[in-house]
Amino acid sequence: EMLRSLVGSEMCIRDRPPSLPTTMKPLRLPFLKLLFSGLLLAAAPYAHAEPARGGTLTLLLPSEPTALVTVGNVATPILSVSAKVTEGLLKYDYDLKPEPQLATAWTISPDGTVYTFTLRQGVKWHDGKPFTAADVAFSIDLLKKIHPRGRNTFANVTAIETPDDHTVVLRLSKPAPYLIRAFVATETPIIPKHIYEGTDPLTNPATSAPIGTGPYKFKEWVRGSHIVYERNPDYWDKPKPYIDRLIVRVVADPAAAAIAFETGTADLGYRTPVPLADLARLKAVPTLRFETKGNSYSYNVTRLEFNLDDPFFKNEKVRQAVAHAVDRNVILKVVNYGVGQVAYSPIAPGLKTYNDPAVTPYPFDLKRANALLDEAGYPKGADGVRYRVTLDYNPIGADGPRLADYLRTTLARVGIAVTVRAQDASAFIKRVYTDRDFSFTTNGASNLFDPTVGVQRLYWSKNFIKGVPFSNGTHYNNPKVDELLEAAAVENDPARRVLLFKEFQQIVAREVPDLNLYQPEFITIANQRVHDHSLTADGVESNLADVYLQP
Repeated sequence: EMLRSLVGSEMCIRDRPPSLPTTMKPLRLPFLKLLFSGLLLAAAPYAHAEPARGGTLTLLLPSEPTALVTVGNVATPILSVSAKVTEGLLKYDYDLKPEPQLATAWTISPDGTVYTFTLRQGVKWHDGKPFTAADVAFSIDLLKKIHPRGRNTFANVTAIETPDDHTVVLRLSKPAPYLIRAFVATETPIIPKHIYEGTDPLTNPATSAPIGTGPYKFKEWVRGSHIVYERNPDYWDKPKPYIDRLIVRVVADPAAAAIAFETGTADLGYRTPVPLADLARLKAVPTLRFETKGNSYSYNVTRLEFNLDDPFFKNEKVRQAVAHAVDRNVILKVVNYGVGQVAYSPIAPGLKTYNDPAVTPYPFDLKRANALLDEAGYPKGADGVRYRVTLDYNPIGADGPRLADYLRTTLARVGIAVTVRAQDASAFIKRVYTDRDFSFTTNGASNLFDPTVGVQRLYWSKNFIKGVPFSNGTHYNNPKVDELLEAAAVENDPARRVLLFKEFQQIVAREVPDLNLYQPEFITIANQRVHDHSLTADGVESNLADVYLQP
């Protein structure tokens, strides 16, 4: 508008009658040039800088991955690195609108039972082999069998056709209204058939030294220390990537992580990679930037999970008593420093379309908790203890020890003596999902973009699979819940689908196989030199092809 105004002024000067002072005429063009150059200089700080090339980006993780590809495990540390090497068919903007990645086009039949993908041509695996439709078909078929969520995500896929090397057709027995949003790299990683075929995918060397189509090539993994990825010079989306090297550092000590960001030895971290108590201080550091975008693909809920095969917690009155002894508002304030929101439902508050906002039927009430434990047949002994039980917490998140301490304190008030057991991520996953050697545990669950994908796996009896991490760990089994979840998974009427999920939430709230406690708000921290790290719904979990370092 200013430029238009200036041009208008110039025209007015030019159109003045000859009787005007001639001294005005020579000032016209120099005057405009001076103003134009001044405006450009003023606007320069706000212009989008051209991506710089080169440099090393250091991504900080609070715990080490147990694998580097999300084929059979979706623990957060694996999600952090998988897509840097193995890509997906699609990526998604903040509103979950699909965009091309390994697929350039896609169609869905009117009845929702045929998905056709046109694949990108000229893409090569990091070992030089061509990427084809056979790789996509192999990957989806494998994920349907062994992926923690793939069993229900692709439950309706009955056939995968590859009419040519660059076309994949998925045929479904029933509609899957959520499916078009499930093809992100971390959720549906496309892996090389020629590397995985005929092997155990969970022990295949590529699980620890991945081969993909992505912007970065795996270089080395020094366990307990770091992972190195190098720029893929043959990446299909040239001139990306812009950086030469990506180093993933494991810093288990939260205080050390905060220092790393303060001193500039860490460039990037997500899901609030530092102690929440340090956030206010770190926000005063001029070299750091804070971002909450890039989290809309997956809303998480922190939960207390009961082992329903445990002799103590298989009693519903005991679970109800624990529910009455827990104050979610105190947990959010004390454990998560108020960063997030209370969650009562199996479906995260962030999934507003489906979340039932009704509060728990078991509000904080210590008197009622004590009464229920008496009714359950666990009177207090002379020492005030009714029962002794061990709590295992998931060590991946920083909130685990704090939440365990709160639970130990509050349950002691109703006569439940809790011993907290700490272990590394691998031992925790084996204990809970393979050995089933636990009583109850604190855990985090990614609800993802739709309840069928992120929530159903936790409550569907058919997803109780020993050895599969983050599946139905409670061993909950309710035929009515199975029926509701299965109906919602194929319901194309949005209103009807909401009602099905609402009824599911009400049943689970009454039967308390678990307690959903709060939905954390995740914060990404980046050094000011790091640009374009969270451009999609999955943020730092994306392939980071767009990231660059501005000197």
